[in-house]
Formats: sequence, structure tokens, C-alpha cells
Amino acid sequence: MRKLKYLTIYLLPLTVAISFTGEGLLTFLPLVVFFILIPLAELLLKPDARNLDEKERKLAANDPFYDWLLYSMIPIQIGFLCWFLLSFQNAGTTLELVGRTISMGIMCGVIGINIGHELGHRTNRFEQFLGELLLLTSLENHFLPYHNRGHHNNVATHGDPATARKSEWLYIFWFRSHVGSYFQAWQIEFERMHIIGKSKFSVQNKMLVYTLVQLIVCVLIFLTIGQLALLFFVIVAAGGILLLETVNYIEHYGLLREKRENGTYDRVRRIHSWNSNHVFGRVVLFELSRHSDHHYKPDRP
Repeated sequence: MRKLKYLTIYLLPLTVAISFTGEGLLTFLPLVVFFILIPLAELLLKPDARNLDEKERKLAANDPFYDWLLYSMIPIQIGFLCWFLLSFQNAGTTLELVGRTISMGIMCGVIGINIGHELGHRTNRFEQFLGELLLLTSLENHFLPYHNRGHHNNVATHGDPATARKSEWLYIFWFRSHVGSYFQAWQIEFERMHIIGKSKFSVQNKMLVYTLVQLIVCVLIFLTIGQLALLFFVIVAAGGILLLETVNYIEHYGLLREKRENGTYDRVRRIHSWNSNHVFGRVVLFELSRHSDHHYKPDRP
């Protein structure tokens, strides 16, 4: 029964559906629930630092429940994005438009990027493709090559854009992390093409493919729904990205690995990420808040 707690993630699309169909302040329901009510509840609930024991870990690894829960998010995320783009102009007031836009932005961050990140770590190509679809809903596909082969290698060093410096302003970090990770993703793919003996702009270059697909999606939205829909797609995608970068800021703030005399760095350990043991956060983010373990063993689902 312990695994059923992860069904709490469906609270997000439920509240967003109420936002899309409601009026007035009700359109801000996801913001109120996930950024006010849940944090207040976390203050009252005892944090849970417990890990699965070995027997539980083996059972979980062979239980398809967790994977299918993730898979179910793909049609939900894409469906809600289409719903938003086709209906946002029906908002009766500017207040309602703002509420629904914020709600969709939260979905882009929590489901689009967070679960896209999880599936992007899988070794199965189909699961990676599902992760790419989710990240596409936030125009964040460059995250995969950068995160998997850049961030995990360079975390807690000044060579990692997503590692916040001590005393760095969040607003500066947003820009530095996002732009830095984007260009690092291109560099990583250029190096990969060189290793496999392909042109920098080969069709095997993931960044080239991601860029083309994102442009195609944007053009299709523009041609089929209109320029205003394209603008709001970019806005909700940016909302998801800002959530990602804010989480990045918190997870690695001020942490640096020791640099050895030969210029290499100490191995990545659990002390190079901040953890949160709050019970609701662990559930609705699929344990992403247990970030030290993620960097210690990135391939662990």
C-alpha cells in the first residue's frame, strides 16, 4: 500500500482542470495548493528520511506500477497543453488568464520537465523518447544531453552552469544556468559527433534534431492556432523552466567539490547535493527532492 501514495501526483492535473474550467480566484488553485497549502502542511508533518531496505528495493525495481504511473503522465501533459492552447482565450478576465497560464506553467515544470528528466535517465530508448516528448512541452530538450553528460560529471564545480555559487542572486542564476546549459549541450553533442566520426551537423546530433522538432512544433502552433497561442506556449514553457532552475539553485547551492593537485575533482558524493525529506515534496516530485541519492547513483529509477 506504501506505493499508492504516489497517486498524489494526480492532484496536479485535477487542480489544473479546475483552474481551466473555473472562474475568478479558482483559476489559481494549483498555485495555492502546491505553493501555499502543501508547504504549510510540511511544517506540521515530520520529515521522512527513511530509505527502502534491500528487500523493498528489489520489490520496487520489479514492480511495473511505478513505470506505468510515469507513462500515464505523457498523455495527461500533452492533453492539458493542447487544452490550454485551444481555450486560453476563453478566459473571462485578465485575472483568469493569468491563473490558467500559471497553472499550465506548473504542469510544465512538475510533469513536463521533472518526469521528462526521470525518463531521460533510463537506458531503454522508448522510455527516453517518452522523456523527450515531455521535455518538448517546455521546449527544454537540450536538458537531456547537458544533464546526463554535463551536469552529472561537473556538478559542484564552476564548470557546471546548474551549480549555484554561494551568495549568487537567483535571478542571475536563472539566466546563467539556462543559457550555459544550452550551449554546453551543443558542445557535448559536437564532441560526441567527433568521437563517432560524424559531421557536427549530422542527423545523429541530438541538439540539431531537438532544435528542428521544437521549431516545427512552434510553426505548427502558429499556423493552426495563431501567433497568440505561440506566445502563450512560450510563456508556459518559460514557467516550467523557471521552476526547474529554481530547484537547481536550491539543490546545489554553494556546494563545491575539492580540486586535486592534478586538476581533477573529488568524486561526486552525497554531500554535493542538498536533500529535502518533506513527505509531500518527496511524493509529488517522485523523490527528486532526495537529490543526494540521485547524484550518487544517477541510474537508479
